[in-house]
Amino acid sequence: MKEKIIEAEIFGNKYRICVKGEEDERYISQLIDYVDQKMHEVAVKSRSGDVAKIAVLTAMNIADELFAAERTVAQLNKALDRLEEELAQIEVQVKENDHNFKSLEKLTP
Repeated sequence: MKEKIIEAEIFGNKYRICVKGEEDERYISQLIDYVDQKMHEVAVKSRSGDVAKIAVLTAMNIADELFAAERTVAQLNKALDRLEEELAQIEVQVKENDHNFKSLEKLTP
């Protein structure tokens, strides 16, 4: 497995991040930028200089975003299931109507 080391700066601290396999470096850079941005947002709101506190609060905010996204996905999956059920019912009705139409068509001269 191919490994690369990416130099990153998050909230003023430098890190060496090991990228394994085929992970996209641009994607990793997006993650780094996202975490850095979130840490700066938390630092402004909390007005704390404690990096550990800012990191924990940032992790909590990101976890909240994750849980909210998971709830949204679950709601969308339920809506999709309902739509699939409705579509199946409509398909049954169309087949019944088609059968009835063909039966009527045979009766007309």
